Amino acid sequence: MVQISVLAAIFDWGRWRGTPHPLEAALKAGLRRFYDPKLKALRRYLPNVGKDKDADAVDSWYLYHPKLNLGRMALAGDEASRRLFLDCVDFGIKAARQFDYHCPIHYKVTDFSVITATANDDRGQTDVGGLYGYVMLQAHELTGDPRFLDEAKAAIDAAIGMRFNLNYQANLTAWGAAACMRLFRITNEQTYAEQSYVYLASFFHNTEIWESRLEHAAHYRNFLGATCLQDAPYMAVYECFDAFTAFEVYLDQSGPDLDPAVRMLVAEYCKYALDRAWYYYPDALPADILATDNRNGHIDRTLSFPLEDLYPDGQSPGKVGQEIYGAGAALVFATRSFHLVEDAPFTLFCDHFIRGSERLGDRSLSILLDGGETCVAALSIVRKPRRALPRLTVVMTGGDALRAHPMGKDRVEYHAPASGRLLISWKD
Repeated sequence: MVQISVLAAIFDWGRWRGTPHPLEAALKAGLRRFYDPKLKALRRYLPNVGKDKDADAVDSWYLYHPKLNLGRMALAGDEASRRLFLDCVDFGIKAARQFDYHCPIHYKVTDFSVITATANDDRGQTDVGGLYGYVMLQAHELTGDPRFLDEAKAAIDAAIGMRFNLNYQANLTAWGAAACMRLFRITNEQTYAEQSYVYLASFFHNTEIWESRLEHAAHYRNFLGATCLQDAPYMAVYECFDAFTAFEVYLDQSGPDLDPAVRMLVAEYCKYALDRAWYYYPDALPADILATDNRNGHIDRTLSFPLEDLYPDGQSPGKVGQEIYGAGAALVFATRSFHLVEDAPFTLFCDHFIRGSERLGDRSLSILLDGGETCVAALSIVRKPRRALPRLTVVMTGGDALRAHPMGKDRVEYHAPASGRLLISWKD
């Protein structure tokens, strides 16, 4: 799960830049070592894992999340990811059916014997069915095989009626919402659109819809941050950026029928994720507030591996340590919020997703934002290296020009309506 998560972020970065990063090939080269040809499954651990680990054990979500990222890369045209995804997808179906789409916490992949059935609240991994449903929809898109669509329906149907008890881990709940919206688009069955709202309700039920100034929390942001687990006391960057990725899909699939309040809430979560994410990096925080007693290793502020844990109650961040599987966070945020404009002397940044873009001429561009109708988006024009910022004009649909806010010689910022079309033009 860790290796493929980091790989998927680097893969996105390479596609965004137009040139694969060397790390992409290095990480891909070792993936087959996780594949068990007898089980036809991806294992959690490599064959030579230490004796302190149970090589046959797996968290329910660890079985499916690697498939999710393999599916994302496969759908983007990566053939090696497609082959590995299809080689292990049937084992995932076997596991889901074994547990009737209600997954325990831990089990053995060899015989499905349960190691840990439930968490402290007597619930298993309640939102893994939604993650599994999304993986099945990827398989359906890759192959056209209707059995994968049937599996997605079965998994989502099994979650109906769980209400606020859906959330086990925030990012998995977000992928469940995305699966529901995708199912709605395929089937046109309103039940799935409504079930997406249930997933979202359970997700936002576990967000901090307030800004803390308690003790060490005064040094970082927490507004709209989701606690990583339903019973966790802290926010984690992995759940933050993976939910951000899922919500990009959700909004892309939603269409014009999405409830405006839902669109606003999801878009604002993503906007504030970009703001919060800086503070997971230990060099962005005062050194004297970082935890010195760490559950895993020690904190090295010179390495851009984000902290696992930020606390709204002001405890010292980093008690758990630094996240390797969160190392792709910056790449995920950058590839969704910075937009390369061909033959222009600048890069475009927006803290809302740009839903559509059309080049109208050599020096004009139309973009479409689909955030909340009453909300404001930050739009910045950032000069490229060794280039000067041109004279810029940003105009709304009605013809009103937005006021420019120069931020030194490198950037000009505009405060734009978060919903609607903008026309950007420039001159030397």
